[in-house]
Amino acid sequence: MKEVSRVPWPHIPLSADPAAFPACPPIDLADPAVIAAHDQAAFDALERMVDHWDRPGWTAQTRAYYWMLTFPDNQALAGLARRCQQHLAPLGLDPVPDDGLHITLMRIGLAATLPLNHLDQVINTAEPLLPEAFRLRAVPLAGSRGAVRLTVAPWAPVLALHAALSKSGTRSGLTPGKPTALFRPHLSLAYNNRPRPAAPVIEAVTTLRDLPAMDLHVGEVQLVELRRKDRAYRWDVIKSLPLG
Repeated sequence: MKEVSRVPWPHIPLSADPAAFPACPPIDLADPAVIAAHDQAAFDALERMVDHWDRPGWTAQTRAYYWMLTFPDNQALAGLARRCQQHLAPLGLDPVPDDGLHITLMRIGLAATLPLNHLDQVINTAEPLLPEAFRLRAVPLAGSRGAVRLTVAPWAPVLALHAALSKSGTRSGLTPGKPTALFRPHLSLAYNNRPRPAAPVIEAVTTLRDLPAMDLHVGEVQLVELRRKDRAYRWDVIKSLPLG
């Protein structure tokens, strides 16, 4: 396994945004306990949840390219996800499959409008900009308006990766997407599939917060072609790039 960098990560200031969740960033982007408490407090303050799948423009035929962190061979993470999902099953959420656990970084563009040679340019531009490998801690359990999810921390290395990929997209002539200042890293375990009061979900989630946190090694970033199938995200990996 590649050695994980211990150099300090650059400070990337985050901005408040009512469309983001949480709307305001935590006061400390390095301390997992602070980040987890902030995520949990934001979720606990929700009154209603929305249908995650109610996203105009997405159809069964839509294909889009994204940068993501995926964990297809992490059996410990899959086991933690299943334990949480089984507890939440009476709520009727849509569980994320074992091989569908991921951290979304950013959208690159629609497959129908982005030629493959342009995608090659994106990949080649990104490679020299990528930061070092790093570790994250996945902390049970919080959520958002449309999902139940693990907190991941620290945020600083994920923000550095997001900023590098954003820079590579700009240099490749892509339309700028969500800026790093508005990015909120997370790892969803189950998606909410209808409008509902948040209180029953919050109550169920709260009982899972004593589960131990889990360390994740992040040594690669994946460029994927994403689709939606049977109320789940599925993808094909176009290219996996090593970090550092």
